[in-house]
Amino acid sequence: MPRDRQARLATFAVFFVQGLTFSTLLTQVAAMQNKHGLGEGELTLLLLVVPVIAGVGSVVAGQVAARWGSRFMLLYVQPLACAAVALSGWAASVPVLVAALVLFGLGLGGVDAGMNMQGTAVERRYARPVMTGFHALWSLAAVVGAAWASNATGLGLGLGPTFTIVMVPAVVISLAANRWLFGPSEEHVETAAETGPVTIPWASILPLCLAMAFLYVGDASVSNFGSVYFDQALTAEAWLAPWALGAYQATTFIVRVGGDAAVSRFGPATIVRVGGVVAALGFLLIVVAPNEAVAIAGFALTGVGLSVVAPQSFSAAGRLDPAGTGVAIARVNMFNYVGFIVGAALVGGIGDAAGFQAAFVAPLVLAAGIVVLARGFASPARLPRADGQATGRNR
Repeated sequence: MPRDRQARLATFAVFFVQGLTFSTLLTQVAAMQNKHGLGEGELTLLLLVVPVIAGVGSVVAGQVAARWGSRFMLLYVQPLACAAVALSGWAASVPVLVAALVLFGLGLGGVDAGMNMQGTAVERRYARPVMTGFHALWSLAAVVGAAWASNATGLGLGLGPTFTIVMVPAVVISLAANRWLFGPSEEHVETAAETGPVTIPWASILPLCLAMAFLYVGDASVSNFGSVYFDQALTAEAWLAPWALGAYQATTFIVRVGGDAAVSRFGPATIVRVGGVVAALGFLLIVVAPNEAVAIAGFALTGVGLSVVAPQSFSAAGRLDPAGTGVAIARVNMFNYVGFIVGAALVGGIGDAAGFQAAFVAPLVLAAGIVVLARGFASPARLPRADGQATGRNR
C-alpha cells in the first residue's frame, strides 16, 4: 500500500476514535448531572474544566510534536482520553469526576492538535482538499456514540458500563493505527530550515481564529447543553436527549462527506459563508421550537452550517504555513477552546438565568458573524506540496 494512503487511513482512524470518545461523554451530560446532583451553576463550572485543561494539553502537544512528531504524542494521549471517559462513568463522587475530566481535557487537547497536524500533512502530500473527509468520519463516530448512548439508556445501563463498552475497542483502534501515521521526517517539511524562523502574521490568521471561536461557541452549546435543553426546556423523555447532539452530528457527517469536492468547486470562502447563514437559521429554529421535532430539525440544520468551518479553518491555517511547522494550526486550535469556554459560560449562564431556549440566541448571533469572517478563508491558487513546491488548483 502506498505510504500516503497508509497515513491517510491511519488518520481516519484517529479522527474516528476522537469523535467516538467525545460523543460518548458529552451525550451523557444530563445523566452525569442527575447522578451527582449538580445544579446549573455547578454543571457550568464543571464543564469549563474540560476546555481549560484541553488548552493546556494543546500547548503541551505542540511542544511535543515539534520535537518528536505528532505520531509519538498521539500514541499516549489518545488512549489517555479514552481511559478518562471510562473513569468518568465509574466516578462515585464529584472529586473523582473532576479528576477524570482533567485527564480527559489533557487528552482531548493533545489529540485535537495532533490529529489535525496529521490531517494537514496528508493534505499537503495529496496536494488537494482532503481535510473535510477526516472531520466527516469524526462526525460519523459522534453519531455512533450518540446512538449507543440512547440505546444504553433504554437498556438501563449505568454510565460506567456504557462508557467502558465503547472505550475498550476505541483504544485498540488507536494503538493499531498509530504505527501508520506520518513520522517526524514525513510530517515536517525540510524547507522550514531553509527559510529560517516561521513568521505568520496575525492579520492573516485572525479571521480563522475568530471563526473557529464562534463555531465552538455554537458547538459547545449543542454538545454541553443540547441534552439539558431537551430535558428542561422541552421536558422530553430521557431517550430523546442524546439526539440533540446526534442530529447535529448526523447532518455534520452528511455534509462533510461531500465537503472536499464542494471546496474544490466553489472555494473555501464561499463554503464557509453559506455555512454561517445556514447555522444561524438552525439556531433560530432551536430558539423558537415548540416541540421536540422542530428542535431536532434545528440541531440538524445547525450541523449542516457549522460542519464546514473547523476543517476549513485548519486547512487554511496549513496553507499559511507551507513549511509544516504546525505554528498556524496550534494558534487556530487554541481558539477552539476559547470558543468552547465562552460557549459553556455564556450559554450556561443565560440558561440558568432565562432558560435554555433563550440561551441559544448567543450562538445564533455568533454564527451570523462567521459570514463576515468568511473572506479570510480565501485560499491561494495553488496548494503547497510536501516538497515545498506549489501544485493543484484550489479556488
